[in-house]
Amino acid sequence: MKRNARYLALLGVLVLVIAACGDGADDGTTTTAEAEGTTTTAEAEAEETATTAEAEATTTTEAPPSVEAITACQVTDTGGIDDKSFNQTAWKGVTDAIDAGLATADSDFLESQSATDYQPNIQAFLDKGCDLIITVGFLLGADTETMANANPDQHFQIIDFAYEPGVADSVQGAVFGTTDAAFLAGYLAAGVTETGIVATYGGIQIPCAVTCFMDGFVYGVRYYNEVNGTDVQTLGWNPEDETGVFTGDFEDLAKGRAVTQSFVDEGADVILPVAGPVGEGSAALALELGDVWVIGVDADWFETLPQYEAQILSSVLKGLDVAVFTAIREVAEGTFEGGTRLYAIAEDGVGLGAINDDVPQPLQDEVAALLESLKEGSIVPGDQALS
Repeated sequence: MKRNARYLALLGVLVLVIAACGDGADDGTTTTAEAEGTTTTAEAEAEETATTAEAEATTTTEAPPSVEAITACQVTDTGGIDDKSFNQTAWKGVTDAIDAGLATADSDFLESQSATDYQPNIQAFLDKGCDLIITVGFLLGADTETMANANPDQHFQIIDFAYEPGVADSVQGAVFGTTDAAFLAGYLAAGVTETGIVATYGGIQIPCAVTCFMDGFVYGVRYYNEVNGTDVQTLGWNPEDETGVFTGDFEDLAKGRAVTQSFVDEGADVILPVAGPVGEGSAALALELGDVWVIGVDADWFETLPQYEAQILSSVLKGLDVAVFTAIREVAEGTFEGGTRLYAIAEDGVGLGAINDDVPQPLQDEVAALLESLKEGSIVPGDQALS
């Protein structure tokens, strides 16, 4: 098995970034990511106030002559900068901005080993005089709020989190609609399973940042059942009860392997791990078994974890790098504003990555058509019958 050279998300924004930075795939694949409405604690406000990625995230090949490069500094969550997932994809937004002349070469990151590192790392970047401090992940929400309110003139961006109006108005919260993108993955999984059982699990049960992937996956399976008269079952998550399987962290690959083995023992042959580096444990076991598919998240696993390509079905992409690049550009241009920035599927900010070549073309065509229906709003994840 190997990947198909087609991507089902169109994300022109990300294509422009990659073209500008010379980071495209050598084998002719087109990297794309689509954003759809990921929710956060500020979901209702986000729907009313969020600015779309299409309007705000256009990129250029280099900084305009009048724009001075800024120092952008990223505080990671505990997965580390090279997690081949969440933190790494966000950091790519910084390196792309450096290549484009929008960020300085001394832009930097600090890795958080535990939650107690969040505030000290933010303070270190305040002391350094960073123009933009980027905090990555829901778990940094409280500390980012505290530090931002204590330093109201400092530009902050937080990834995968947003605040209620009036809480931390100087912070730009980038949120992503992964439910729609994962819906595509669920439909695809239901189409390839040979056992009639698929599964998903999370790292930590974080509302929407993790669970929206799981919601969308279940809804996609249900929709496949409706359309095709099948009865594919999903293990690991119940969107109605909000109960499911979680490893408790984003670091321990052994836990990912163990959870995946338990799903396989129950008959599952397609697994969606929403757990950062933990998911590599699932990929490793799938490769050993040879008859289990795994679906990546955040980044395209054909690129970040190519050693497992034989068992990678596809990946649910989240345009974290696009969000970071956009914020850097706005600070450099003097247009940065706080508030919620929503990257939705209609504006191409998250989507589905490359699909394995072994997937029949008719199924791939169904998924491509489904993508367009989601973008048009004619299909809404969650409207499907329970199964």
